[in-house]
Amino acid sequence: MTSLAKMVIGVEDVVVEGVEWDGDRQAVVIDARHYKPHACRCGRCGRRAPRYDEGRGTRLWRYCDLGGARAFVRSEAFRVACPDCGVTVRQVPWAARGSWFTYAFEDTCCWCALSMSKKACCELMRVAWRTVGDICSRVLARLEDGTPPRTSGLVRIGVDETSYRRGHRYMTVVVNHDTGAVVWCHDGHGRKVFDAFFERLGEEGRASIELVSADGARWVDEAMAEWVPHATRCVDTFHVAQWATDLLDEVRRQAWREAAAKARAAPRRRAGRPRRGEVANPERKAADAVRGLRYPLLKNPEDLTERQAADLELSAASNPRLYRAYLLKEGLRLALKLPADQIRDAVEAWRGRA
Repeated sequence: MTSLAKMVIGVEDVVVEGVEWDGDRQAVVIDARHYKPHACRCGRCGRRAPRYDEGRGTRLWRYCDLGGARAFVRSEAFRVACPDCGVTVRQVPWAARGSWFTYAFEDTCCWCALSMSKKACCELMRVAWRTVGDICSRVLARLEDGTPPRTSGLVRIGVDETSYRRGHRYMTVVVNHDTGAVVWCHDGHGRKVFDAFFERLGEEGRASIELVSADGARWVDEAMAEWVPHATRCVDTFHVAQWATDLLDEVRRQAWREAAAKARAAPRRRAGRPRRGEVANPERKAADAVRGLRYPLLKNPEDLTERQAADLELSAASNPRLYRAYLLKEGLRLALKLPADQIRDAVEAWRGRA
């Protein structure tokens, strides 16, 4: 039983004194303690320190559920007198200082936060969402401990702003194109926020940047001219495809306005039921068909349903100008997905067709 409990805790150099069922908490409780040579260590720096007092006595650390029941690790939480850090709670091998959860629980909770919805994560781990945020912060700190800062050695970066809280709040995100990782984010957007990022980099960090990709915002150009004038400014492919999609939607709206004007100018049908084979208003039907192409035109071909694909094929004959605009949008999107050594020729060929 003790060997199984050690495997559950995930730490080998501990002594398991017992496992019991706590009827009040409806949970499994594992009593564990550190080996005596390592029992008195500072919870901040890990240095050996003499015992100071009992602290708050016995303490529980939450572990992952066992068989559908909650589980805890129970041990003494006495305090030690560290020569450097002062009086602090002793170090335990299964949990971080200041945390009420074991390392295994925090790692599992962080994985759930990345892999499922907020509600599902909270219900599965039986914790509040605010607690999940604190856990993710501690896990991130452990992962980055001893590793170089994310903002060191940046060469090719991308910057963009995004909205949250239903579009009422904004944040600016900077990514490293070489690793695909987010290296910095900050509330707000605009020139002042981007200036704060460059100030944090320092002169040495700014000197290594060779390329900055962003949308067409002018504040990006202004910040680059001041902080990294040697870097190359480019537009990321996402915004290029987005602009092409916006232009395609404008062509669709123009085609619908023309079709709606023809429908209004067409002579009205006589009152009563239509005769067999008679179309009430073919111009109105054509206008409705253009309106129904809004979402099929914006979607990628591989994501279209059978009906949407059929509607696009019909538009090739009924509205060839709109269909050509759709082909241009798709041609640009596919050209930007080619390998780096083929993009230039593909974009030049696309420009010729456009």
